[in-house]
Amino acid sequence: MASPPRISLEQWRTFVAVVEAGGQAAAAARLHKSQSTVTYAVKQLQALLGVQAFETRGRRAVPTATGQLLYQRAKAILEDAEGLERSATRLSAGWEPEISIAVEMLFPTSLLLAALARFGEESPHTHLEVYESVIGGTQEMLADGRVDLALTPHVPQGFESSPLMMMRFVPLAHPRHALHRLGRPLTMRDLRKHRQVVVRDTGAKRDKKAVFIQAEQRWTVGHFATSVSAVAAGHGFAWFPVEKVAGEIAAGLLAPLPLAEGGERRVEVHLAYRDRESAGPGVLRLAQVVRECVAAVREGGAGS
Repeated sequence: MASPPRISLEQWRTFVAVVEAGGQAAAAARLHKSQSTVTYAVKQLQALLGVQAFETRGRRAVPTATGQLLYQRAKAILEDAEGLERSATRLSAGWEPEISIAVEMLFPTSLLLAALARFGEESPHTHLEVYESVIGGTQEMLADGRVDLALTPHVPQGFESSPLMMMRFVPLAHPRHALHRLGRPLTMRDLRKHRQVVVRDTGAKRDKKAVFIQAEQRWTVGHFATSVSAVAAGHGFAWFPVEKVAGEIAAGLLAPLPLAEGGERRVEVHLAYRDRESAGPGVLRLAQVVRECVAAVREGGAGS
């Protein structure tokens, strides 16, 4: 069994204050303690550890190399302790230890990560379970109660939701694809003669109507990234959300196909709750963070 630590958190807090204030008198003022109390705490800390943490330069107490290392570790210990206290406060107030969210793969990854990172800063000890799903899979996870939140264009009946963002889908292919070489406005009939790359519906009951056109040739893959790689390599065309493949378009790997009609489809993504009325404060806060991140992108002109 490990022995208990000899240095208390209060002693480490005093030590950090002396380093940051540059002396024991200034640290005592910052901590609202007497200078003798601070002096004793520092001497006891050095004695217990058997180190010299400070050296005097003029009127300042400057940490030695050992003291500087202890300062960095002490700061980390205090930050961890403060974070643990904040988490305990949230849990005692009903913040959930785990939150699950289903996200349609078409949703911009950068937006999702920004929202998760921001929420993680506020509640670092909440475990976030993220399920990347496609069409029916997202609906099923929500309907079966497997997730607390869902970002999806298709909300099952009876679930509370709100519009989140509009996404533009366009047909794209590599610039040297045969469809681009036709050199004229394209029809849906032209597209049907070439291979279409689609992402497999993760639902148990697949919705065939979710495919924009029924091409004669098709590759069905299991992940969005695979479909992008396949189309960028010239293996077919696909309907992609512009926001999701902006980098590939800018790099010249994908180019919009010049359809004479119907060259753009719009899909509205909704933020849906498993049970809005009984949702905990963590779920409600995560939903708010997602909305705020989307709103920030819209205001910056990078939304729909």
